[in-house]
Amino acid sequence: MHIQIAAEKLFSIGSLPVTNALLASWAVVIILIATAQILSRRLRLVPSLFQNIAETGIEKLLGMMEKIFGSRSKAEKYFPIIATIFIFVLISNWLGILPGVGSIGFYEGHAGEQLFVPFVRSAASDLNFTIALAVTTVILVNIAGIRALGAKVHFSKYFNFSNPIKFFVGILELLGELAKMISFSFRLFGNVFADEVLLIIVAFLAPYFIPIPFLMLEIFVGFIQALVFSMLSLVFVSMAVSHEEH
Repeated sequence: MHIQIAAEKLFSIGSLPVTNALLASWAVVIILIATAQILSRRLRLVPSLFQNIAETGIEKLLGMMEKIFGSRSKAEKYFPIIATIFIFVLISNWLGILPGVGSIGFYEGHAGEQLFVPFVRSAASDLNFTIALAVTTVILVNIAGIRALGAKVHFSKYFNFSNPIKFFVGILELLGELAKMISFSFRLFGNVFADEVLLIIVAFLAPYFIPIPFLMLEIFVGFIQALVFSMLSLVFVSMAVSHEEH
């Protein structure tokens, strides 16, 4: 049994190395685009059972966002960002526990030893994926703040030269943005990678039906991780677009 933190390289496209985790993230993007195209063509004025469930979930999420933003219009405006983050992280997590993911691959010689390389592994088990997602999320939060308040007002909380105290507070705010990226990326990576290692160990020590309860647990954990990531993004967006009066 071999456990490797870094995602394994499968092939290259020009100078771009394609890893098994990157392949999984591409698969998630394709799944989401295809699903969106299919579902958008099946929307009806008289909703089906699935459409009813989806609309109920959307309404619940919008209601929760409205409480945080204090405005229905703001909730509807930023809903696509939060919902996209949630669905993308959720599908990425659930894709990693499908049969064959992490268990189907090939053996590759390395330092005189034959190591198993899976064709696909969970995207979030690669730190590159979670860092890229965290950086993108923080950039989107700041773009939302700029569009809502204007560049001058938004960046004044980072660069304020009116007095030494506000300047120091601004530096702390800027460091806080960097801390968000680190917190976002390592929280998601640590949980998903630990879950993947747990499944590998359980399947190795006790195959057949024993890992099933752990798979059920991973479904729940994958949902919780996606929910936590998206809710934190929601709170940060709410803070970025609100103007505090002093």
